[in-house]
Amino acid sequence: MAFTPEFNSMFREYDIRGRVSDAELCPENVYRIVKAYAKYLNRRGMDRAVVGYDNRDCSPAFADAAIRALREIGIHVFYIGLTLSPVTYFAQYHLKCEGAVMVTASHNPNGWSGFKLANGYSKTLEPADIREVYELVDTDDAPYADLPTGELTEIDVRDAYIESVVSRIHMGPKKLRVVLDAANGGAGIYIYEVFQRLGCMTFQLHCDPDVTYPNYFPNPSELKGREKLREMILHPYIHADLGLSFDGDGDRIGVIDDKGNNIWSDIILAYIAKNLLQKKPGITVVYDVKCSQALTEVVQNNGGNPVMWKTGHSYIKAKMHELNADIAGERSGHIFIGGDSYYGFDDAVFVAAKLVEALSWDTDTIAEAIAKFPQYVTSPEIKAHCADDKKYGIVDRIVETFKARYPGKVIDVNGARVQFENGWGLVRASSNLPELVLIFEATTREGLLEIRGIFKEVLSAYPDISEHWDNDVE
Repeated sequence: MAFTPEFNSMFREYDIRGRVSDAELCPENVYRIVKAYAKYLNRRGMDRAVVGYDNRDCSPAFADAAIRALREIGIHVFYIGLTLSPVTYFAQYHLKCEGAVMVTASHNPNGWSGFKLANGYSKTLEPADIREVYELVDTDDAPYADLPTGELTEIDVRDAYIESVVSRIHMGPKKLRVVLDAANGGAGIYIYEVFQRLGCMTFQLHCDPDVTYPNYFPNPSELKGREKLREMILHPYIHADLGLSFDGDGDRIGVIDDKGNNIWSDIILAYIAKNLLQKKPGITVVYDVKCSQALTEVVQNNGGNPVMWKTGHSYIKAKMHELNADIAGERSGHIFIGGDSYYGFDDAVFVAAKLVEALSWDTDTIAEAIAKFPQYVTSPEIKAHCADDKKYGIVDRIVETFKARYPGKVIDVNGARVQFENGWGLVRASSNLPELVLIFEATTREGLLEIRGIFKEVLSAYPDISEHWDNDVE
């Protein structure tokens, strides 16, 4: 079959995502891609895989196509149905399966779908693996003709997962009031029971899964979607200690403090890491280039080893395992806890439980604890449209411009993070959408706007970058 530009564009750095359409993701193309992944597993002697899907109207049909493709290459499928990405990863351990297909486009809006594909326990495909799967699409099935059709086992792992999370949490004396916002995504299946069992006074917001997403789509990076959560926290009859929101497939977390303020996930990572460093001095903390300087300083000030790395859940996860780090994370909301605490994959439900655990022992509120961290003014993630086939080349040229202008001040592991006397700025290519991502941070708002102006001037030299920036600060 044809490899159209639309089909090719779905194979991204660390997962596969596309629009739901005949040209991109439809049951036929899902079947083609997952059959290629089945051959990838076969090459590695893996013959068992978990299949789950997120809360989108296209997902059940796509899961059915994936199951058919896997079984035709002799893969024994354990089907867990509507679920979360971390529950799929947990099911790999629970069911002893090195393969996994999670049908999801994560935080991408409705009308998108895709896959997170596993290569062993707590590992998802990296760029070279994605390329290999792409190269196996529509290849000859003859070498697999003698394989028996893979078995299909339908199994519910919800109770086992909840027990695994709750059993690892040891709550302190402080009883917490928590608002939970699933934004009608799949997290609503799990979160209420978890936090009830942890002894929290728990308030639900949009916890019934609904594929129409009548309120807002679950994406903790979008602040507009957190306004209702903020209102509930501050309601005079609730007075919650914190609010927790989850993305559509449950691997990213959003947090609102007891004062109604948003806390970016890099600061949540700093808070959890500080708590962990009190028990395990000297541990390594891995984080992505979008994270605040405050995180670096908190880790250093508490005797930890901070390591900055590329944005992307597969990159961060791989670096975490390479360095045997106990904790890692991204500003976007992916946080990974490993070592002797958990499995080392990104699980927003478990991270939220660890946050609640730490807070239950803390004499400070979450707002008071974070007020003691180094303070910076940080922009939201700003987006500038740039076509997928041009964004990486343009960013490479921008990196060289900044290196020439600010020698020794550019971290280039993923785009350009440029250090200034009073802060820093970042530009990188989005791995999932046709856009560039920018973030600015400084000790003052005036300094932040000054850094923004420098980036605006550099990017204005490229007509392929939109002059309008979404979520811009001015």
